[in-house]
Amino acid sequence: MAKLEWLNRPIAHRGLHDEAKGIVENTASAFQAAVNAGYAIEFDVQEAGDGAAIVFHDSTLDRLMEASGPVIALGFEQLKRINFKNVSDRLQTLPEVLELIAGRVPVLIEIKSNWRMRGPFEAELAQILKAYDGRAAVMSFDPNAVAAFAGHAPGFPRGFLAGPFRNPQYWGHLSRWQRFRMRHLLGAFIARPHFVAYDIEGLPSLAPLIWRRALNRTLLAWTVRSEPERQRAQRWADAMIFEGFRP
Repeated sequence: MAKLEWLNRPIAHRGLHDEAKGIVENTASAFQAAVNAGYAIEFDVQEAGDGAAIVFHDSTLDRLMEASGPVIALGFEQLKRINFKNVSDRLQTLPEVLELIAGRVPVLIEIKSNWRMRGPFEAELAQILKAYDGRAAVMSFDPNAVAAFAGHAPGFPRGFLAGPFRNPQYWGHLSRWQRFRMRHLLGAFIARPHFVAYDIEGLPSLAPLIWRRALNRTLLAWTVRSEPERQRAQRWADAMIFEGFRP
């Protein structure tokens, strides 16, 4: 697949959120704000305890919700009754979010993998997304999750998330081999992605440079949070996933 030109635009990370304005990440308010501003939207999807595909980033409820504990311990009917802190939004399923966005802007969906079991959840995501009429793509840090999704939707645009991953504070849960594989895009041999999203802190570097220039494939930069980073992304990537400012 050649470059995905429709992805070559600013992509709002977890929607156009701003907690100071009462707009929390991965909520209907954040998605509507992004649509109103004309930005593409990136958001996260993970499996609830009952198998539902829910839009939420963290593996636990503690940071954003008026509850604590692992997300996977609860089904969607329980999760939707839990309040977000300080806002009236409710946690949503993937079909609900897609219905809200309704093809008005492109969407980029990160599959949150547990790095152990792949297959049934990715099959469900493929079924949901094949029925969606708007422009959409999926991606994951886990190349096996991307490959599992591709097994059910081989032509659907898919990407591989990668970066230098040298900071053990954030990436210590991954083995050295996993980090090495992701840094040098070796997981692409498993995921067979149509695009790569690479950490802005790792740009420029050899592997993403080869991907973009030698192979002529789409490269996104994540997560861009400042004007200097925006300028770097503009030079070394096709588009950026941003938050904290408006490009």
